[in-house]
Amino acid sequence: MFNINVEGAVYKKDKWLIIGRSLKEGHTGGLLSLVGGTVENEGNSINILERTLKRELFEEVGAKVKEKLDYVRNTSFRLDDGSEVIDIVFLCEFEEGEPFVKSPDEVNAVFWMSTEEIIKHPKSPVWLIDSIKEAEALLKKTN
Repeated sequence: MFNINVEGAVYKKDKWLIIGRSLKEGHTGGLLSLVGGTVENEGNSINILERTLKRELFEEVGAKVKEKLDYVRNTSFRLDDGSEVIDIVFLCEFEEGEPFVKSPDEVNAVFWMSTEEIIKHPKSPVWLIDSIKEAEALLKKTN
């Protein structure tokens, strides 16, 4: 059985909303990441992925995004405890709020970074770089 995680490639002009993950996080603590989180069981539901992502963005960094979310990609990976995760990334346009470290147990820092800054940053894991490259390509197609 998979756990499902959603992440937002949130853009504002030519920058992406990126967090430094808290060292308290068991998985990839200290690395850069998109904002996101695990989908919780709600029983019968619609738009659960989108609602989860919007909730996580607000809970972790106090940000809101516009209504329309575009699918970017999905991947799977295994956590250190052996559980398997499906990760789904959405392209999101920033709407309002001044992102800040709202949940210090999950987030250590908040940044607005260009694609190039993310690619060159020593704490950017390959999956973040790949997600940003695919989100940027989708953004260019839709604009």
